[in-house]
Amino acid sequence: MRRVVLLGSTGSIGTQALDVIRASAERFTVVGLSAGSNADALAAQAREFGVEHTALGADEAEQLVRDVDADVVVNGITGSVGLGPTLAALETGRTLALANKESLIVGGELVRRLAAPGQIVPVDSEHSAIAQALRSGDASEVRRLVLTASGGPFRGRDRASLAEVTPAEALAHPTWDMGRMVTTNSATLVNKGLEVIEAHLLFDVPYDRIDVVVHPQSIVHSMVEYVDGSTIAQASPPDMRLPISLGLDWPHRVAGVGAPLDWTRASAWTFEPLDEDAFPAVALAKHVGAAGRTYPGVYNAANEQAVDAFHEGRLSFTGIVDTVRRVVDAHDAPRELARESLAEAEAWARAEADRMISAATA
Repeated sequence: MRRVVLLGSTGSIGTQALDVIRASAERFTVVGLSAGSNADALAAQAREFGVEHTALGADEAEQLVRDVDADVVVNGITGSVGLGPTLAALETGRTLALANKESLIVGGELVRRLAAPGQIVPVDSEHSAIAQALRSGDASEVRRLVLTASGGPFRGRDRASLAEVTPAEALAHPTWDMGRMVTTNSATLVNKGLEVIEAHLLFDVPYDRIDVVVHPQSIVHSMVEYVDGSTIAQASPPDMRLPISLGLDWPHRVAGVGAPLDWTRASAWTFEPLDEDAFPAVALAKHVGAAGRTYPGVYNAANEQAVDAFHEGRLSFTGIVDTVRRVVDAHDAPRELARESLAEAEAWARAEADRMISAATA
């Protein structure tokens, strides 16, 4: 019986994780739950699953991880506030099923230094796919990683046509049902840029050997190309319960968690190159990832401010990544990476992004 602490239990990842646990009650038991602010939903979940230990907010979630005896911590918190719980899970030796990509991206080497081999299990569908495909060969045999992207709602649009995109259009993702921030990040491909940084940190593959390809059907979730020319792809219908289930009990699979593909029906899968002129977020992410230190945290924090400004009508859609680039260019990273310097850099990036957006609309 795997004892699970579930952080961000009322969000998309959290509720789907509870679906998996509910259907496999003989395999998993929930011993701790946390939510950002939805106390009523959290209380209802605690009653259903008989959970005594709950927390509201990231600080309480971090303490919950330290206090509760568990085998695996699922970090489904949204945003860089998930860094504290990520560090706590690693420090206490628990397996970390990581859906909170921002904590790895912002924490960078701090997180990697704490993590024991195999301690972090990715829950993002792309990174779960890569982790599965990597079981087909040794690390020395990997030529490159290929992350797939749906292309979002604006696939095929040129940069000029994106300037007038509305918030409602940006939230109309063709495949996934996600929150406002993640859905907008998928539309700008900032989310894919963050995933490139995450892939580098998780699998220790250089940025020049990590590619992004547009795959609108979202069936192939990512691929690993090996030195002999073989490519191993993980394919399944788009359903986050599959990577969540692997995160809960890696490397073991949970029977019946998702429906398989129907190979008796004709279908077509297509792959297209990424238009980096219309969607420059991925190239910018590789740049900040290679720079390291506090640059990825600045990229993430500036983007969060810009996305909020876009939804408030104070910034254009293309202005989101343009603002992130300007903030990154203005940043002077400290020589050493520490949790305090990360917090300072994020605060600076948010203030600088707000200042730039306000100046542009004055």
